[in-house]
Amino acid sequence: MKQIFVDDNQAGQRLDKLLLKVLNKAPKSFIYKMLRKKNIVLNGKKANGSEILALKDEIKLYLSDETIEKFSKPMEAVIIDYELDIIYEDKNILILNKPLGMLSQKAVKSDLSIVEYLISYLLSTRQITNKELQSFKPGICNRLDRNTSGLLIAGKTLIGLQEMARLFKERKIDKYYLCIVKGQIKEFNKITGYLSKDSSKNMVTISNEETENSSNICTEYQPLASNSDFTLLQVKLITGRTHQIRAHLSGMGHPIVGDAKYGDLKTNNYFKEKYGLKHQLLHSYRCVFPQILGQLSNLSGGEFEAKEPEIFSTIKKDLFHF
Repeated sequence: MKQIFVDDNQAGQRLDKLLLKVLNKAPKSFIYKMLRKKNIVLNGKKANGSEILALKDEIKLYLSDETIEKFSKPMEAVIIDYELDIIYEDKNILILNKPLGMLSQKAVKSDLSIVEYLISYLLSTRQITNKELQSFKPGICNRLDRNTSGLLIAGKTLIGLQEMARLFKERKIDKYYLCIVKGQIKEFNKITGYLSKDSSKNMVTISNEETENSSNICTEYQPLASNSDFTLLQVKLITGRTHQIRAHLSGMGHPIVGDAKYGDLKTNNYFKEKYGLKHQLLHSYRCVFPQILGQLSNLSGGEFEAKEPEIFSTIKKDLFHF
């Protein structure tokens, strides 16, 4: 027999979802069969799996140790020797400065992403255990392209993940980027359009008219410095679609320097030869939180910034002399 008392990171989810994590090798049919036969009960009563769990609820699994062992595969997360660039941390969230070239999430099983480094950090600092990882996995709440650097917000707890997901979905966190684009831009602008994604090519297209399966987009930008050939922009994402900034600016005739997908080949070659640049000069440098009530109220009105990569600073200084 196995007994589970629901903790903070397990509360708020369906009973069947938690059971599928605890018995992660068991088929769904087995879970529901055990619920029907009252071999798994919630607070001493029969349950169907759809119940939303509350803190300190009691789940009993009247199963043999052999059955539990057969259907439970412990997490195999390991500690990786890597130091995260942590901008801010509290009991619920982490704010990280993601380096260039690192994935936000795995593309294939063998990848290492910021999530694996996050879990390794939490294991090494004893903020979570492999046993706890079986029923709850910390994760990131927003994403950046592999070759875009800057701020990522990670949830260390369920409430952290849920609240950050809500704020991002409701577009209440202001996200600002720095980028260097081809051409001179002199004025603030707010641009809109429609974005369509081609998943097979991992590319998007922008149009002024709505098309089937397109999503509306909105981007604000403010020039911070410019010369006759290039502009340093602060970009504020109003919507947050795949490759939105890169494709939107390129569609205006102002591609981001170094962007291999949407950029200008001649410009990219120049910066590659002069600086060894192999990625787009796009950096998520600042985020501003709204007023927040509840368990994450300590973040209300908070502003956080991440320093841009050294190559970005070098090129910025050479072009705009600051």
